[in-house]
Amino acid sequence: MAFPHAEEQRALTYAAVTDSGFSMGEVWLHYFSLSGEVDEYEVEAYLEGLMPMPPLECDVLALAVNELIDGLPPRKRAPFSDELVRAHAGADGVA
Repeated sequence: MAFPHAEEQRALTYAAVTDSGFSMGEVWLHYFSLSGEVDEYEVEAYLEGLMPMPPLECDVLALAVNELIDGLPPRKRAPFSDELVRAHAGADGVA
């Protein structure tokens, strides 16, 4: 069953999975633990754009993926110049 923005949700969910480096098995297992009702092959087919899933299952899958992403270690961020000034001022006592 199609719903507004279904393809966009699918594509963005797929991108989140691939960008984060999760295997389909990891994603499906977490999705299933959240009461997801679609089997692993159907989830993979959905993410590849080969078949639709019901809206509720798409949202459960999005929740599972987001929870997995939340569990990843934070990535290094680029510092701003004032952050470096403060960091070095604290380290050597000079402002």
